[in-house]
Amino acid sequence: MSYAELCVTSNFTFLTGASHPEELVTRAAELGLSAVAITDRNSLAGVVRAWSALKELKREADEAIKIRSQQRTDPSSRQEVSGAEPLPTADVVSLPKLIVGCRLVLRDSSVEWVALPQNRAAYQRLTRLLTLGKRKAEKGECHLDQRDLLDHGTGMILIALPRDLRQARAHIGYIQRRFPGQVFLGAAPRYDGSDQEYFSACADLALRCSTPMVAVGDVLMHHGKRRQLADVLTCMRHHIAIDQIGTRALPNAERRLKGHVDMARLFRHHPAALKRTVEIAARCSFDLSELSYEYPDEIADGESPMARLERLAREGLARRYPQGATQKAKDQLEKELSLVAKLNFPAYFLTVHDIVHYARSQDILCQGRGSAANSIICYLLGITDVSPEVITMVVERFVSEYRGEPPDIDVDFEHERREEVIQWIYERYGRHRAGLCATVIHFRSRAAIREVGKVMGLSQDVTAGLSGQIWGYSNGGADPTRMRELGLDPEDRRLSQTIHLIGEIIGFPRHLSQHVGGFVITKGRLDELCPIENAAMDDRTLIEWDKDDIDALGILKVDVLSLGMLTCIRKSFDLLDLHEGQDLSIATVPQEDTPTYDMLCRADAVGVFQVESRAQMNFLPRMKPREFYDLVIEVAIVRPGPIQGGMVHPYINRRQGREEITFPSKELSEVLGKTLGVPLFQEQAMQIAVVGAGFTPEEADRLRRSLATFRKMGTIGTFRDRFIKGMLERNYTPEFASQCFSQIEGFGDYGFPESHAAAFAMLAYVSAWLKCHHPAVFACALLNSQPMGFYAPAQIVRDAREHQVEVRPICVNASTWDNTLERRADGALALRLGFRQIKGFREEDAGWIEAARGNGYQDPETVWLRAGVAPGVLERLAEADAFIGMGLTRRDALWQVKAIRSPEPLPLFNDPIDGESIYEPDVQLPTMHLGEEVVEDYVSTRLTLRAHPMELLRPAMPGLTPHDQLQHVPLGRASVCGLVITRQRPGTASGVIFLTLEDETGVSNVVVWPKVYEQFRRSVMGGRLLRVTGYLQREGIVVHLIAQNVEDLSYRLTDLGHPMDDAIGITQPQADDAPRPQRHPPRARHPREQAKRLFPSRDFH
Repeated sequence: MSYAELCVTSNFTFLTGASHPEELVTRAAELGLSAVAITDRNSLAGVVRAWSALKELKREADEAIKIRSQQRTDPSSRQEVSGAEPLPTADVVSLPKLIVGCRLVLRDSSVEWVALPQNRAAYQRLTRLLTLGKRKAEKGECHLDQRDLLDHGTGMILIALPRDLRQARAHIGYIQRRFPGQVFLGAAPRYDGSDQEYFSACADLALRCSTPMVAVGDVLMHHGKRRQLADVLTCMRHHIAIDQIGTRALPNAERRLKGHVDMARLFRHHPAALKRTVEIAARCSFDLSELSYEYPDEIADGESPMARLERLAREGLARRYPQGATQKAKDQLEKELSLVAKLNFPAYFLTVHDIVHYARSQDILCQGRGSAANSIICYLLGITDVSPEVITMVVERFVSEYRGEPPDIDVDFEHERREEVIQWIYERYGRHRAGLCATVIHFRSRAAIREVGKVMGLSQDVTAGLSGQIWGYSNGGADPTRMRELGLDPEDRRLSQTIHLIGEIIGFPRHLSQHVGGFVITKGRLDELCPIENAAMDDRTLIEWDKDDIDALGILKVDVLSLGMLTCIRKSFDLLDLHEGQDLSIATVPQEDTPTYDMLCRADAVGVFQVESRAQMNFLPRMKPREFYDLVIEVAIVRPGPIQGGMVHPYINRRQGREEITFPSKELSEVLGKTLGVPLFQEQAMQIAVVGAGFTPEEADRLRRSLATFRKMGTIGTFRDRFIKGMLERNYTPEFASQCFSQIEGFGDYGFPESHAAAFAMLAYVSAWLKCHHPAVFACALLNSQPMGFYAPAQIVRDAREHQVEVRPICVNASTWDNTLERRADGALALRLGFRQIKGFREEDAGWIEAARGNGYQDPETVWLRAGVAPGVLERLAEADAFIGMGLTRRDALWQVKAIRSPEPLPLFNDPIDGESIYEPDVQLPTMHLGEEVVEDYVSTRLTLRAHPMELLRPAMPGLTPHDQLQHVPLGRASVCGLVITRQRPGTASGVIFLTLEDETGVSNVVVWPKVYEQFRRSVMGGRLLRVTGYLQREGIVVHLIAQNVEDLSYRLTDLGHPMDDAIGITQPQADDAPRPQRHPPRARHPREQAKRLFPSRDFH
């Protein structure tokens, strides 16, 4: 006899379930269950993961590989979700059936219902039911009533789970009368010593309601060891500490997944209830593989999708090749059209074409990227801008007859205008046919430490200390060594238990968010494919599944992505048109411009797309790009794939003539010729497999995909043997064959497609050309497109001034919300900073000030009276020194602003004439010294046009080398000091950290090796002003300081100035002298914390 578990809660019932869906399915297989139903609360978010895990188990069983609860990786969190528990294949020949379902919680009923659709029609009703409830509620909620269940419950098995048997009869009878034969009463053990008595009561209620009783486990976890974690999740859900959990704690670990033997013992007096589980499972025949996805295929003027695609492609061929298309292009087009027709994908291309066409009709810059640039159809339709003459198009990288999944086209739009495109998609296809994919937000280290620490009673100081030692979005948990550095004892029982729970919860889903732009668009109703819910953002809806889920089911996704650089480029073109009368587009920017390449060879690339990181800027002088394809390589080569594959040094040595360029065969010279015999791109890896090892294009694509997953799935071995054998058969040496495979293995971590690199290189060139020839325009557009890129506004402004751009301060009589350009007397353009640079300033207030400006304001009170802005707005302007054009210093302006009445004065002190300012006697305020001015600039705008902090601190800090002198001083030991503007810890750098320090002369690059990092970890991670001593390394114009000692001097920044309230003597008088408690805890005043707020760095990993 067997057992089917019909009620299982996974961790996609957020903060309730204590196991991943993959763990539950794998454990069900180990226990020999005949079926398992994933039934999360009002949700189907976890079912695809369970389905994919079961599919993988079946594949292993078919290949006679032992089933194992191996270290499986959740595709969204990239977390290992179970440990190794091998079982022989013979023990689990029959894998469990997965039943799709959910647990319906109704607002007007004390009975919860497990809903299990028996067929696809019932599944569609279930998804529409869930959509109904979710669209009525706020994000993350679902409001359903019994009436909704009556309207949609046809074809579903409905298992009642009453909270109170005494109140359940009426509710169960109400549903049972509507769905005779579909309703059952679920009996779940309570594990409190009264199970048999409770089962008897359930049997009695079932008899009176004419609803058969069925056994359910009401499972929360796959294994009993998760009990403590389940209690922690309960505490998080109720916002309490573990010491307050009381009766809400699980009494034991019995709500784990159980096999037939355990359940038969529990239901020994009710064997029919156990047998009924298998009968119900047999009635539920629906499988997720039945979901057939159909592309939207609106017929235009009676033209079929394929006919329209062919027509548009041939029109594009004539437009892209006005002098006549090459034979290569024609052959590529015919090959792709044939493949698209065979796979029935024309509607997909047309959908993307229509989206791009709409964006361009609204003057929204957009560009396709990724593997789609391998398609000439995408090029001819205007989706991408990379021609087959620039790159080698490998269409199998984009779409394959044997891959069994749809192609994937990513299109970038201006990040400030993408919402227009999103709303057009909703309007064009309807919200019942279009929705954004979800993104699963998981617990990562910082959040896990904070949340679990709070539940376990750790103080805020302890949790802050632990999380402060975590780099970026690391999932490594808390390190005992770091704990000891913080004065904590890892052996402490409560603390060690907390650390263990933190490790367990890392990777757990926390909630659903919206994908960055992945749209699912259907021909029929999308809510019959998957539930749809409201997003947190207004006017957006999203489906419950993420991109990995829809990929697993073969559902089309169009990525409508945002890219800040496209916004910057469009704004640059607009400014050029306005001020210089130049009408430019990406296509008409002058190509192969020598001064632009000269600038890049000098590593002058702050703000330039894709080549502005310190690693890229260090590589540019070695690469010395002189043509567009050099930029394609530059974009791709400073990536984990080429670095870990050992490809960077061979390529640069060959480029610089230090190593001979050789090819092992004529065939491979055609594949690797453009990259000097070194494979750098995914397409080259595929072509090597085809040309050198005899793979078919489809097999080469499978090799590429296995390279992306081999570390976690262990699937590379068979490909390695096949690859090396194929190369040996074609007379390549064993050493060369092994070297080739090792190189392309580097793509396992991150291989860059040539098509993607080419698409990004085009934007890199355009942004570099703008920076080279129109630095004021480029800086203005870059500032107006923030937040984006690698550098903060302070560094963008500093770089502009180094390029002889005059930067003018914020002024109430000259500035607008955006940064603007003003014509100087000599005809050059100056950059005027806008109100958007003031921290906390609103665009609406800027609009009022600009609209009422007229011929200018005379004083702060005039701004208040004419623009109608609140006194608090005037304070922000004064703090930003925006009244300097009126002849007012910062202190004078703030003094005048403080005299302006609040818009709602107390009646007792109301003047007879409303609107008059309070009379203040003239006073002579002391002048602020330069250090104070600099600090207040950073407080209000995060940048200064005055002195750099290091310029003021340097006289008191002897022995430092200015950054611009590092190129000229003798090699040896040196000390530098500066503000930390970026920290980087690339995954390929084996723990090495790269710091960028800024002083008044420029920036310097600091390399911190792991041993030095371990010694000075807190300073490296937390310092804002660092003094670094080490030894210099130089290669050409690239200089690095290899750190040996790192000192945090952030406290010195407080020597520059004082808080504004102290500076001008403002007090907060009270009506009487009675002491009052503080309403809010005092803000941190430690100098290091002040420095973090004033001079923030941008940290990358």
